[in-house]
Amino acid sequence: MKQAVSSMPAPGESASRHPVFDPAGISAQKRRVARDSMSAAAAMTFLKLGAGLFSGSLGVLSDAAHSGLDLAGAALTFFSVRVSDKPADEEHAYGHGKVENLSAFAEAGLMAISCAWIIWEAIQRIFFHPAELRHDLWPVLVLLASIGVDAWRSGQLRAVARKTGSPALATDASHFASDIWATLAVLAGLCATWLGAQLGIPWLRYADPFAAVVVSVMILRMTIRLGHEAVEALVDETPPETRRLIAREVQKVQGVLAVEQARVRKAGADYFADLTLALPRRSTFEHTGELVQAATAAVHRVLPGADVVVRTVPRQTRAESIFDRVRAVAARNNVSVHELSIQSHNGRLHVELHIEIEENMRLREAHGFVSSLEAEILHEVPEVDAVLTHIESEPATIEQPKEVVVEDRRVELALRAAAAAFPDIVDVHAIAVSHTGEHLSVTCHCTLADELPMHRVHEIITALEDRFKLECPEVYRVTIHPEPVTDNRR
Repeated sequence: MKQAVSSMPAPGESASRHPVFDPAGISAQKRRVARDSMSAAAAMTFLKLGAGLFSGSLGVLSDAAHSGLDLAGAALTFFSVRVSDKPADEEHAYGHGKVENLSAFAEAGLMAISCAWIIWEAIQRIFFHPAELRHDLWPVLVLLASIGVDAWRSGQLRAVARKTGSPALATDASHFASDIWATLAVLAGLCATWLGAQLGIPWLRYADPFAAVVVSVMILRMTIRLGHEAVEALVDETPPETRRLIAREVQKVQGVLAVEQARVRKAGADYFADLTLALPRRSTFEHTGELVQAATAAVHRVLPGADVVVRTVPRQTRAESIFDRVRAVAARNNVSVHELSIQSHNGRLHVELHIEIEENMRLREAHGFVSSLEAEILHEVPEVDAVLTHIESEPATIEQPKEVVVEDRRVELALRAAAAAFPDIVDVHAIAVSHTGEHLSVTCHCTLADELPMHRVHEIITALEDRFKLECPEVYRVTIHPEPVTDNRR
């Protein structure tokens, strides 16, 4: 019973508590059981009230008062589930789920008031104004019927509350469950009073008001628990273990350095999780997006259906090299870097790099930007003593070739002759020559051994490009695609 209305699901039970697959169907189901609960509470309240007035039993009247408050609570529940299922709007960005928690708190308050009244009346009858009861079978039959109705409604409400995670329905289920024990206590008080009258035992006449006190204490105990749980939800109190469980699950996502903050709140049956994740600062936007999706899935393994918001912050890792730190500065300035190299001269590090600048940017503006970038690198990487930057233009226009692909036998022979001078090159193929404006461009595929390291591959391709341009200086651009032997033989 307590788990159904707790602020957070117990670990390992989340999946069964929040399988919200059909929101419209679940909303209708919540309203239906709330309406049935209200009808049952109304019927039993009037029956108990009639039986209490007929018999003069304070126990039966107290039970009728309890059922009357359940009727008011059921009406609140019916209203709250109708309002809480409304979608979020401009004034309620997190939806209307808190209405259910507010309803549960109001019901707890009504129950506390009824306890105070019943205990006061019982004290009056025990110590000051004893009352004689009219013994009849009708109140007993009403109480037995009440037990059956309460058991049926409590089971129905609890099943739907567990399925939907509704705190208002769970509280209503607790009310009906408490009615069973309260009614049994009242029934025992009536029987004891009747037995005292039959056997001539005067002190048994206090059994009825004593039963009323027992009922009130039971109600009050449950009221304190339900009120505390409602307040926990209203002030966004969450068990630390739930946050730790979410953090552990998200921490398992490869690429997440740390969960710097994890906040969880509940509104009605809906959960909201707000996370701040530390990610490697060299991560691309696309990779960051993938990590956010993986982290969201990890939260859903703990709280299925939760509304998850993830904020990412870049962090430097211990494994970062000087190359990584230089690239991180470039990425922070939203520029691409290639041909990055670092040389050590007499113990001092010199950095050389190529960056791409928008092709329409003026030289003075580009130089100012690069100077600022170099100063930032020197500050970020204090081990570096000097930075030399080669500025290249980043193409922003689409080239229109005169001819899409034009075979040029002389250029092809020159390229093959240049490749033949390198023993590591198996062959060159898929050679294409194109003319774009006044520029001549060449593309080709170059086959190399599978096990060559990439730095050696780059050296060979660069040397091939330089040798080829010596033979064909009219070539403006050469693009060489390296591929392994195994791939080329497929």
